[in-house]
Amino acid sequence: MDDMQMRHERDRSVTSEDGFTLLEIMVVLVIIGVMAALIAPRFVERADEAKVDTTKVQMKNIAQALKLYRLQHGSYPDSSAGLNALVTPGSSGKRYMDAMPKDAWGHEFIYLAPGVHGDFDILSYGADGQAGGSGFDADIGSWE
Repeated sequence: MDDMQMRHERDRSVTSEDGFTLLEIMVVLVIIGVMAALIAPRFVERADEAKVDTTKVQMKNIAQALKLYRLQHGSYPDSSAGLNALVTPGSSGKRYMDAMPKDAWGHEFIYLAPGVHGDFDILSYGADGQAGGSGFDADIGSWE
């Protein structure tokens, strides 16, 4: 065989096996779709759990600032002054927090002093922003 015939044979064998068929591509897409359908809900649930945890950490930070406020002023700010007392500079120019955080869903925290569960209560209404609820819509309290 000369060079020309060898190249022709090689080119013919390569072209007959190149690429994927439409059926093979469809099977792969179906498998990927099934896997995504099984895994995606777990990621969504984890994201909601992370938001609850983030909100609880924010509440603990606010509670620490409230305790420092009490040490320096003798009492917690009342409900009318609210949490703004922590971010408003006092006569000494001191603030207890740079800015008041919102819960993980972007809602303001509810503050009661005196609280139902202690000296003060910090409350988030959860994902739905409404009182009550269940699951990730449930209220989250600083006393929990």
